[in-house]
Amino acid sequence: MSKATVIPFGPQHPVLPEPLHLDLVVQDETVVDVLPQIGFVHRGLEKLVETRDYNQFIYIAERICGICAMGHSLGYAETVESLMGVEVPKRAEYLRVIWHELSRIHSHLLWLGLAADAFGFESMFMHCWRLRERVLDLFEKTTGGRVILSVVKVGGVVRDIDANQMAEIVLVLDGIKDEYTQIMNTLLTDTSVKNRTVGVGHITTEDAAALSMVGPFARASNLPYDVRSFGRGAYGDLADFAPITATEGDCYARVKVRCLEVLQSIEIIKELGAKIPAGDIEVAVKGAPADGAQASNVLEQPRGECYYYARGNGSKNLERMRMRTPTSQNLAGMTVALKGCDLADVNMIILTIDPCISCTER
Repeated sequence: MSKATVIPFGPQHPVLPEPLHLDLVVQDETVVDVLPQIGFVHRGLEKLVETRDYNQFIYIAERICGICAMGHSLGYAETVESLMGVEVPKRAEYLRVIWHELSRIHSHLLWLGLAADAFGFESMFMHCWRLRERVLDLFEKTTGGRVILSVVKVGGVVRDIDANQMAEIVLVLDGIKDEYTQIMNTLLTDTSVKNRTVGVGHITTEDAAALSMVGPFARASNLPYDVRSFGRGAYGDLADFAPITATEGDCYARVKVRCLEVLQSIEIIKELGAKIPAGDIEVAVKGAPADGAQASNVLEQPRGECYYYARGNGSKNLERMRMRTPTSQNLAGMTVALKGCDLADVNMIILTIDPCISCTER
């Protein structure tokens, strides 16, 4: 039997787009154990609640991660609103979800382009990012920003989407849907893609539940958990919503689930755009969270459930703000998926999990 060797993987890597550091215990060409090393990009953002009031901190929450910026501002705002007993206007709830689902499309298209690049599909990488640019153009026209939107505030949103803009969003999404469907079908039926992903990085439904996995990572192992199905906010007005799942639990299933979620998000936006009610987009929020008041919230980010916790101290600066991001929740599942794989498959397995280290380390 050959001797086991520890190979450092990351944080800089020519293929992996995230500063993730793993110590891979390798025997021959097989990974027998994985030791994640977290803390390379820690920025101490949660500590800033002590020096920024609850309105200012929303802009810091957005910068936890650029790709998940809209979701973090939304999750934080909902937590503080719960802390202070603020009821957001219905139109603002719809606008938040529309922007959030656009953010999910933009995140998944970015991921799909990077995954295609890892497969060697350079042209597919460019096509995915070309479609993503159309989503960023919609962000710019409706919020003024392309990645960091700064459109959510405690009590609602700062911008509205008029009827003409909503019609343009639907028109652009219909165009994206037609082109994206061709790209997705090409990817999912390609023999070389299947050879790299089918049966690789397998996790059973039982293991996914035991490891508390979330997001597309869990749903690809047939664990139908999606915070959107709770029906909170505008999600409760959808005619029908069912989490997209797959039964295989391998890399191919994770690719398939994320691909189909893009089409699902397009339909959600179109339905809510047709149903959006008239009315105010914000309410005035005065005062400060009560001393000792606590609130928590969960939100379905592109990578899965994100948990938020806040505690007040009677001033405008929160006593505590805590986020548990989907990647930190999925690290245990990632180590299980990597154990027993070939060393050459490590990149592919990590890419299909789609970790976000900026979210994880904050």
